This record gives sequence, C-alpha cells and structure tokens, in this order.
Amino acid sequence: MSQDPFAWTAEALRRRRAAGLLRTLAPRPADSPLLDLAGNDYLGLSRHPDVVRAAAEAALHWGAGASGSRLVTGSTELHARLESELADFCGFEAALVLSSGYAANLAAVTALTNAPGGGGLLVSDAHNHASLIDGCRLSRARTAVAAHADPEAVAKELAGHTRQAAEGPALVVTDSVFSVDGDAAPLAELAGVCSAAGAGLLVDDAHGLGVLGDGGRGAAWAAGLAGRPGTVATVTLSKSLGSQGGAVLGPAHVIAHLVNTARTFIFDTGLAPAAAGGALGALRLLRAEPGRAARTRAAAAELHTRLAAAGLEATRPDAAVVSVRAPSPQAAVEWAAACRAAGIQVGCFRPPSVPDGISRLRLTARGDLAEQVLADAADTVIAAAPHTG
Repeated sequence: MSQDPFAWTAEALRRRRAAGLLRTLAPRPADSPLLDLAGNDYLGLSRHPDVVRAAAEAALHWGAGASGSRLVTGSTELHARLESELADFCGFEAALVLSSGYAANLAAVTALTNAPGGGGLLVSDAHNHASLIDGCRLSRARTAVAAHADPEAVAKELAGHTRQAAEGPALVVTDSVFSVDGDAAPLAELAGVCSAAGAGLLVDDAHGLGVLGDGGRGAAWAAGLAGRPGTVATVTLSKSLGSQGGAVLGPAHVIAHLVNTARTFIFDTGLAPAAAGGALGALRLLRAEPGRAARTRAAAAELHTRLAAAGLEATRPDAAVVSVRAPSPQAAVEWAAACRAAGIQVGCFRPPSVPDGISRLRLTARGDLAEQVLADAADTVIAAAPHTG
C-alpha cells in the first residue's frame, strides 16, 4: 500500500491546534440570533429590502449566472450600468467589475506593472491586505515592502528605482483603510510622493467605499485623488454595498488595458447577475441616503470611546473598524467565544492574519444599529475581556 502523500497536512493541523491557531468553519443559519459585529456589512445593506429585491429581480431577468467570462458572454447590460454608476459615484472616468475584490486587486497590480521592457517596481505597505501581497508576488516587478503608513519610506524606495534608470513603471500599492486596526493610509502624502517620482498610486478602497468621503464616495474622493491621472482604486462590492464582487476604478485607458491584459478578468467567469444587481441597488440607495456614511463613522467612534474608557487597548477608528488587542492567540479565541455566548459575533484575528503578530478582536461598527444596541454590545465585549493579572 502506498503512503498517503497528504499525511503531512494532518501533522500541520496538529501543530496549528497546539499553537491555538486552528481555524474551522462555522456555518450560520439565515436567522442567526447573534448580533453581527464581525462581518463587513458596514451600512447594514445586505438585508435591506431594496437591495435584496434588486438582486432577486436581476437573477429572475438575467439568470443565475453570467454564463461565461466577461469577454465572451459574461458582460451584460447590468454589468455595464453598474460600472458606469460606480465610476460616476466615486469620481473616476471608468470602472471594471470582477468576480471579487481579491480578483480586482490581482488584476490591477499585475496588469499595471506588466509593461514592455520589464524592470518595474512595486512599493507595498507592510500592512497591506493579502490580495495586494499576492498581486505583488504574481507580478513580474521587483517588490519593496515599505514601513507601514510611512510616505518617507516609500519615497526612498522610489528614489532608488529612479537612480537605477529602470525602464519599467513604478507603482505604490496601499490599502486606504487597513483591515486589522482600521487605521487610514496617508493618501494625500503618498500621492505627492508618487507625483514627484513619476509613479502610479493604487489604492485598495475596500474599507473606505460607503464610509469615507462625501456621502461614502470613498477614501480617494476624501483625499482629493478621485479622477487624478496617476491614481487607480480598487473596491469591493461585498462590504458597504452588501453584495459580492469587486471593481477597478481609473482612467478609461487604464481600464481598457486591464480588459486586455488582466488574467483574473480575462479567464474568470463574470460576476453573477444577482450580485451585480444587488450592488447596483445598494449603490443607488447610498446615493439617495448619503447620511449613512456619517452614521457609520459616528458608530465606530462611539464604540471606541466606550471600549477605551473601560481600559481596553482599542484602536481609534478612521472608518468603521475598531480593533481591540488581546494578550495571546488563545485569549483572543476565548474572548470571542465568550462574546458569542453572550449573543455577539465578533472577529478574531490571529497570526498569520495579523501583520504585526498581535492577536485582537475586530469589531464592525455598523451604521444601521441604534445607539443603545452599540452601547450594550460594548458592555458585553468589556465584560467578556480576559483578565491579565
């Protein structure tokens, strides 16, 4: 009998379990009694009647799936409307919708460094999301990891690229709001550094769309970078818009370049019509009710104030994410379990998902929750906090 070639995975799981880092799936029912402070439904739109109706109507009209890649049969009039309205709302010339935010980042990073002659440079923030990191790894460009939220470190990397007289393009990639601690990147300063060096700036605005900027138009809009020739943004449709999918926003010629070169666009099935319809419905609702973004930011600030006042090490939120540090991975798991037992679902981040190696709970301050609900949730998290001595 031949030896199991995958036996090593059982040992890897054993080691992860011993280190308190084992992850398992926990399917939730449709009518879960838990208060969700773990997901990314920042505006509470995933179950909004208008959004659900738009998704259902799209499925009934266009079918369950896109039926093919976007360049074959997967581009519908619905996709085109979503791209047009998304670009207009966020202040960019054009948009390209993909099947996920992850795919959008892979598309943008790889396609925008794949220029004739090679020699390109990517400068990536040390705390960037895994999708940006994977995009850098898949790119043919040399990658430099810059210190977190440090424009001077980025400038030094770009200056070295200039001195080498490299032929390829330079691209700085950063989250707009970092998903672990909820802190914002210094986009205006980074744009200035990029402009001085002749580099492009790619902003992953997954956590900014719907929360930052005028009426939720995003972090690039808030920083005055929307529509700027040197700026490209990516967004996800699965957070503030409560649906699924991703998009790249930028100049029309950049979007056309992605259509012709981005592998995660060319070789992937188009976004399902229901997801496109739901995202479009949410976008139109956000445009009609711009106060939702401000309510979400206010909820995050209130949640932080309560947690910090209780002595917990909570990060000051720049958008909708509030992070609370735990003394160890196991303590974070137990803390999250205690919150769940008390009726609240919170995120639990442990290595290797955290760039600094520090475990924490991650709370989503949803803008659709009443003030008293948030207050009670904060009290629950505080009461369940691990004792450190």
